[in-house]
Amino acid sequence: MSEAEQAGGTRERAARRAGKAPSTEETQRVFESLRNAVLDQRLPPGLQLKEQALADAFGVNRAVVRQALARLEVYRLVTHAPNRGVFVAHPSAAEGRDLFTARRYIEAAIAELAVERLAEADIARLRALVRQERQAYEAQDVRKALRLSVDFHLQLADAVGNTVLASFLDEIVTRMPLVVLAHRRESPPACMLDDHEQILDAIAAGDAGRARALMIEHVGHLEGRVSLDRGTQQGDSGIARLLGLEEGCGS
Repeated sequence: MSEAEQAGGTRERAARRAGKAPSTEETQRVFESLRNAVLDQRLPPGLQLKEQALADAFGVNRAVVRQALARLEVYRLVTHAPNRGVFVAHPSAAEGRDLFTARRYIEAAIAELAVERLAEADIARLRALVRQERQAYEAQDVRKALRLSVDFHLQLADAVGNTVLASFLDEIVTRMPLVVLAHRRESPPACMLDDHEQILDAIAAGDAGRARALMIEHVGHLEGRVSLDRGTQQGDSGIARLLGLEEGCGS
Protein backbone atom coordinates (compact mmCIF):
# COMPACT_ATOMS: atom_id res chain seq x y z
CA MET A 1 0.00 0.00 0.00
CA SER A 2 1.33 3.45 -0.94
CA GLU A 3 1.86 6.28 1.56
CA ALA A 4 -1.05 8.17 -0.02
CA GLU A 5 -3.38 5.18 0.44
CA GLN A 6 -2.23 4.72 4.05
CA ALA A 7 -2.81 8.42 4.75
CA GLY A 8 -6.22 8.28 3.11
CA GLY A 9 -7.22 5.25 5.18
CA THR A 10 -6.03 6.93 8.38
CA ARG A 11 -8.14 10.02 7.72
CA GLU A 12 -11.20 7.92 6.82
CA ARG A 13 -10.91 6.00 10.11
CA ALA A 14 -10.53 9.28 11.97
CA ALA A 15 -13.69 10.57 10.33
CA ARG A 16 -15.61 7.50 11.47
CA ARG A 17 -14.34 7.90 15.04
CA ALA A 18 -15.29 11.57 15.04
CA GLY A 19 -18.97 10.85 14.44
CA LYS A 20 -21.39 9.44 11.92
CA ALA A 21 -19.65 7.90 8.92
CA PRO A 22 -20.22 9.93 5.75
CA SER A 23 -22.59 8.44 3.20
CA THR A 24 -21.11 6.84 0.12
CA GLU A 25 -23.34 8.94 -2.13
CA GLU A 26 -22.28 12.25 -0.60
CA THR A 27 -18.61 11.33 -0.65
CA GLN A 28 -18.86 10.23 -4.29
CA ARG A 29 -20.62 13.48 -5.24
CA VAL A 30 -17.93 15.65 -3.64
CA PHE A 31 -15.13 13.50 -5.04
CA GLU A 32 -16.50 13.59 -8.59
CA SER A 33 -17.17 17.32 -8.44
CA LEU A 34 -13.60 18.05 -7.32
CA ARG A 35 -12.14 15.60 -9.86
CA ASN A 36 -14.19 17.21 -12.64
CA ALA A 37 -13.01 20.63 -11.50
CA VAL A 38 -9.44 19.42 -12.00
CA LEU A 39 -10.27 18.06 -15.46
CA ASP A 40 -11.96 21.36 -16.37
CA GLN A 41 -8.84 23.27 -15.22
CA ARG A 42 -10.84 25.21 -12.63
CA LEU A 43 -8.64 24.38 -9.63
CA PRO A 44 -5.15 25.90 -9.84
CA PRO A 45 -2.13 23.98 -8.55
CA GLY A 46 -1.19 24.95 -5.02
CA LEU A 47 -4.69 26.06 -4.02
CA GLN A 48 -5.47 25.18 -0.40
CA LEU A 49 -8.65 23.13 -0.04
CA LYS A 50 -10.11 24.03 3.35
CA GLU A 51 -12.46 21.45 4.77
CA GLN A 52 -14.99 23.90 6.19
CA ALA A 53 -15.14 25.99 3.02
CA LEU A 54 -15.76 22.86 0.96
CA ALA A 55 -18.33 21.56 3.43
CA ASP A 56 -20.20 24.86 3.20
CA ALA A 57 -19.98 24.92 -0.60
CA PHE A 58 -21.32 21.37 -0.99
CA GLY A 59 -23.75 21.46 1.91
CA VAL A 60 -22.19 18.46 3.66
CA ASN A 61 -20.30 17.84 6.89
CA ARG A 62 -16.53 17.93 7.15
CA ALA A 63 -16.28 14.13 7.46
CA VAL A 64 -17.63 13.80 3.91
CA VAL A 65 -15.11 16.33 2.63
CA ARG A 66 -12.28 14.62 4.51
CA GLN A 67 -13.08 11.28 2.92
CA ALA A 68 -13.37 12.78 -0.57
CA LEU A 69 -10.01 14.51 -0.15
CA ALA A 70 -8.45 11.23 0.97
CA ARG A 71 -9.61 9.62 -2.28
CA LEU A 72 -8.23 12.52 -4.32
CA GLU A 73 -4.88 12.08 -2.60
CA VAL A 74 -4.74 8.46 -3.75
CA TYR A 75 -5.16 9.77 -7.32
CA ARG A 76 -2.35 12.30 -6.64
CA LEU A 77 -4.65 15.23 -7.36
CA VAL A 78 -4.12 16.73 -3.91
CA THR A 79 -1.33 16.62 -1.35
CA HIS A 80 -1.66 16.58 2.42
CA ALA A 81 0.91 18.67 4.26
CA PRO A 82 1.00 17.85 7.99
CA ASN A 83 0.01 20.82 10.18
CA ARG A 84 -0.71 22.89 7.05
CA GLY A 85 -3.66 21.30 5.28
CA VAL A 86 -4.62 19.88 1.91
CA PHE A 87 -3.56 21.51 -1.34
CA VAL A 88 -4.25 20.93 -5.02
CA ALA A 89 -1.18 19.12 -6.33
CA HIS A 90 1.26 21.10 -8.43
CA PRO A 91 3.39 18.70 -10.44
CA SER A 92 7.00 19.55 -11.07
CA ALA A 93 8.42 19.96 -14.56
CA ALA A 94 10.10 16.56 -14.21
CA GLU A 95 6.79 14.95 -13.27
CA GLY A 96 5.14 16.63 -16.23
CA ARG A 97 7.75 15.26 -18.60
CA ASP A 98 7.33 11.78 -17.13
CA LEU A 99 3.55 11.96 -17.56
CA PHE A 100 3.83 12.99 -21.20
CA THR A 101 6.38 10.24 -21.88
CA ALA A 102 4.12 7.62 -20.30
CA ARG A 103 1.09 8.96 -22.15
CA ARG A 104 2.93 8.81 -25.47
CA TYR A 105 3.71 5.09 -25.08
CA ILE A 106 0.29 4.14 -23.70
CA GLU A 107 -1.74 6.02 -26.29
CA ALA A 108 0.44 4.78 -29.14
CA ALA A 109 -0.30 1.20 -28.04
CA ILE A 110 -4.02 2.00 -27.76
CA ALA A 111 -4.10 3.47 -31.28
CA GLU A 112 -2.35 0.42 -32.69
CA LEU A 113 -4.73 -2.00 -30.94
CA ALA A 114 -7.71 0.07 -32.09
CA VAL A 115 -7.01 -0.92 -35.69
CA GLU A 116 -7.51 -4.58 -34.77
CA ARG A 117 -10.36 -4.24 -32.29
CA LEU A 118 -12.65 -1.30 -33.09
CA ALA A 119 -15.92 -2.05 -34.84
CA GLU A 120 -17.57 0.39 -37.25
CA ALA A 121 -20.03 1.35 -34.51
CA ASP A 122 -17.14 2.28 -32.20
CA ILE A 123 -15.58 4.51 -34.83
CA ALA A 124 -18.93 6.14 -35.60
CA ARG A 125 -19.46 6.91 -31.91
CA LEU A 126 -16.00 8.45 -31.63
CA ARG A 127 -16.54 10.53 -34.78
CA ALA A 128 -19.74 11.91 -33.23
CA LEU A 129 -17.73 12.86 -30.14
CA VAL A 130 -15.14 14.66 -32.29
CA ARG A 131 -17.93 16.62 -34.00
CA GLN A 132 -19.25 17.69 -30.61
CA GLU A 133 -15.75 18.76 -29.60
CA ARG A 134 -15.37 20.89 -32.73
CA GLN A 135 -18.80 22.46 -32.19
CA ALA A 136 -17.88 23.30 -28.60
CA TYR A 137 -14.70 25.07 -29.72
CA GLU A 138 -16.62 26.93 -32.42
CA ALA A 139 -19.12 28.05 -29.76
CA GLN A 140 -16.14 29.11 -27.58
CA ASP A 141 -17.24 26.73 -24.85
CA VAL A 142 -13.69 25.80 -23.92
CA ARG A 143 -14.62 23.94 -20.76
CA LYS A 144 -16.96 21.62 -22.65
CA ALA A 145 -14.43 21.18 -25.45
CA LEU A 146 -11.71 20.17 -22.98
CA ARG A 147 -13.95 17.57 -21.40
CA LEU A 148 -14.94 16.17 -24.80
CA SER A 149 -11.28 15.95 -25.76
CA VAL A 150 -10.55 13.96 -22.61
CA ASP A 151 -13.61 11.79 -23.27
CA PHE A 152 -12.32 11.01 -26.77
CA HIS A 153 -9.11 9.52 -25.42
CA LEU A 154 -10.81 7.62 -22.59
CA GLN A 155 -13.58 6.24 -24.81
CA LEU A 156 -11.03 5.15 -27.40
CA ALA A 157 -9.15 3.27 -24.69
CA ASP A 158 -12.37 1.67 -23.40
CA ALA A 159 -13.37 0.59 -26.92
CA VAL A 160 -10.01 -1.17 -27.36
CA GLY A 161 -10.86 -3.32 -24.35
CA ASN A 162 -7.48 -3.43 -22.60
CA THR A 163 -8.44 -2.54 -19.04
CA VAL A 164 -4.84 -2.11 -17.87
CA LEU A 165 -4.01 0.46 -20.55
CA ALA A 166 -7.35 2.19 -19.96
CA SER A 167 -6.69 2.43 -16.22
CA PHE A 168 -3.19 3.86 -16.72
CA LEU A 169 -4.50 6.40 -19.21
CA ASP A 170 -7.34 7.45 -16.91
CA GLU A 171 -4.85 8.31 -14.16
CA ILE A 172 -2.57 10.19 -16.55
CA VAL A 173 -5.23 12.33 -18.24
CA THR A 174 -6.76 13.17 -14.86
CA ARG A 175 -3.43 14.54 -13.63
CA MET A 176 -2.55 16.25 -16.92
CA PRO A 177 -4.65 19.43 -16.41
CA LEU A 178 -2.56 20.28 -13.34
CA VAL A 179 0.58 20.03 -15.48
CA VAL A 180 -1.00 22.37 -18.03
CA LEU A 181 -2.02 24.92 -15.40
CA ALA A 182 1.31 24.77 -13.59
CA HIS A 183 3.45 25.14 -16.71
CA ARG A 184 1.20 26.72 -19.33
CA ARG A 185 2.85 28.87 -21.97
CA GLU A 186 1.89 32.54 -22.16
CA SER A 187 0.72 32.04 -25.76
CA PRO A 188 0.03 28.34 -26.29
CA PRO A 189 -0.11 26.96 -29.84
CA ALA A 190 -3.57 26.72 -31.37
CA CYS A 191 -5.53 23.59 -30.55
CA MET A 192 -5.01 20.90 -33.17
CA LEU A 193 -8.67 20.30 -34.03
CA ASP A 194 -7.94 17.87 -36.88
CA ASP A 195 -5.78 15.48 -34.86
CA HIS A 196 -8.60 13.31 -33.54
CA GLU A 197 -10.26 13.04 -36.95
CA GLN A 198 -7.01 12.02 -38.62
CA ILE A 199 -6.36 9.35 -35.99
CA LEU A 200 -9.82 7.91 -36.57
CA ASP A 201 -9.28 8.00 -40.34
CA ALA A 202 -6.12 5.91 -39.94
CA ILE A 203 -7.89 3.45 -37.64
CA ALA A 204 -10.82 3.11 -40.05
CA ALA A 205 -8.36 2.52 -42.92
CA GLY A 206 -6.67 -0.28 -40.98
CA ASP A 207 -3.31 1.51 -40.99
CA ALA A 208 -1.83 0.67 -37.59
CA GLY A 209 1.51 2.34 -38.28
CA ARG A 210 -0.11 5.64 -39.27
CA ALA A 211 -2.55 5.53 -36.36
CA ARG A 212 0.34 5.02 -33.94
CA ALA A 213 2.44 7.78 -35.54
CA LEU A 214 -0.47 10.24 -35.54
CA MET A 215 -1.21 9.57 -31.87
CA ILE A 216 2.44 10.14 -30.94
CA GLU A 217 2.38 13.38 -32.93
CA HIS A 218 -0.86 14.41 -31.22
CA VAL A 219 0.59 13.92 -27.74
CA GLY A 220 3.55 15.98 -28.92
CA HIS A 221 1.14 18.78 -29.89
CA LEU A 222 -0.35 18.64 -26.39
CA GLU A 223 3.09 18.76 -24.80
CA GLY A 224 3.92 21.77 -26.96
CA ARG A 225 1.24 23.72 -25.10
CA VAL A 226 3.29 23.69 -21.89
CA SER A 227 6.74 24.84 -20.90
CA LEU A 228 8.16 22.31 -18.50
CA ASP A 229 10.88 24.53 -17.11
CA ARG A 230 8.70 27.11 -15.33
CA GLY A 231 7.30 27.44 -11.84
CA THR A 232 3.73 27.04 -10.73
CA GLN A 233 1.20 29.72 -11.54
CA GLN A 234 -1.16 30.74 -8.76
CA GLY A 235 -4.85 31.27 -9.23
CA ASP A 236 -8.05 32.42 -7.55
CA SER A 237 -8.75 30.94 -4.10
CA GLY A 238 -12.54 31.45 -4.06
CA ILE A 239 -13.36 27.76 -3.83
CA ALA A 240 -17.15 27.99 -4.31
CA ARG A 241 -16.73 30.20 -7.38
CA LEU A 242 -14.07 27.91 -8.86
CA LEU A 243 -16.30 24.89 -8.37
CA GLY A 244 -19.33 26.65 -9.81
CA LEU A 245 -21.23 26.22 -6.53
CA GLU A 246 -22.01 29.86 -5.84
CA GLU A 247 -25.66 30.79 -5.90
CA GLY A 248 -26.78 31.26 -9.47
CA CYS A 249 -23.97 29.14 -10.94
CA GLY A 250 -24.37 25.75 -12.56
CA SER A 251 -22.85 22.69 -10.91
